[in-house]
Amino acid sequence: MSIITLLSKEFLKLVGIAFLIAAPAAYFFMNEWLQDFENRTNISPMVFVIAGLVAMIIAWVTMSFQSWNAARVNPVKSLKDE
Repeated sequence: MSIITLLSKEFLKLVGIAFLIAAPAAYFFMNEWLQDFENRTNISPMVFVIAGLVAMIIAWVTMSFQSWNAARVNPVKSLKDE
């Protein structure tokens, strides 16, 4: 379980850094794009917060599932197949 936690924590840091880089760029480009419309709307920061949380949850579930599957495999079987 500690290996899964360690791997997930490192992976979530990378997803968080990617979000911090992508969110301002997405906000800027979306604002520029929406300026061309006659009936434009404002972009709420909550949209980006929710998107970031969903990305974190998906990354955590995926990483935990893959780590759990790798941890359950018997190493002898892996070495025997190779």
